[in-house]
Amino acid sequence: MPNYFYRYKTPEAFDDIILKSDGEVLTALLFEGSKNVALHDCEERDLPIFCETLRWLDIYFGGRKPDFTPRYRMENFTPFRKEVSEIMTEIPFGQTVTYGEIAAKIASRHGVAKMSAQAVGGAVGWNPVCIIVPCHRVVGSNGNLTGYGGGMKNKIALLKLEGLDLGKFAVPKNEISLSYPESQALQTHL
Repeated sequence: MPNYFYRYKTPEAFDDIILKSDGEVLTALLFEGSKNVALHDCEERDLPIFCETLRWLDIYFGGRKPDFTPRYRMENFTPFRKEVSEIMTEIPFGQTVTYGEIAAKIASRHGVAKMSAQAVGGAVGWNPVCIIVPCHRVVGSNGNLTGYGGGMKNKIALLKLEGLDLGKFAVPKNEISLSYPESQALQTHL
């Protein structure tokens, strides 16, 4: 099956985004520079699903929550990844949850005493459809901004765009090499 891509020019605070499709649905939405962006098997093309996704992104980057979701499909979806992804889609615009909170929710659903927050982190990090499946809204305990496949600069910019108070978050020292203006304020929070 052929694969297609389209580049989306984001506002200045963000890296640009690569959209991928099988011709029918969105199969990836990733910031350029993300570890999973591979275009060697893709042809650049305008597609209806890209137009729909561009409209969604324009609304989102305009600072509003879109009232529709582009059709997407994730490959290699294990039941655990599916459950974590479904929980991520329930996180409201402008709010965050922790990996531990997601783990506790899954544990409760399955009637087990505990679920690994680290396992949840692996499933969150696997997400190939960023922003639409809002993995940027998942943070570490005590508001620690842990790794983000799309780059910490983008995670911080997404949270800021959604109106979150960045002063309540902490960035790991090894992630501080940000070119984003809030990096100075976040450094003082550590």
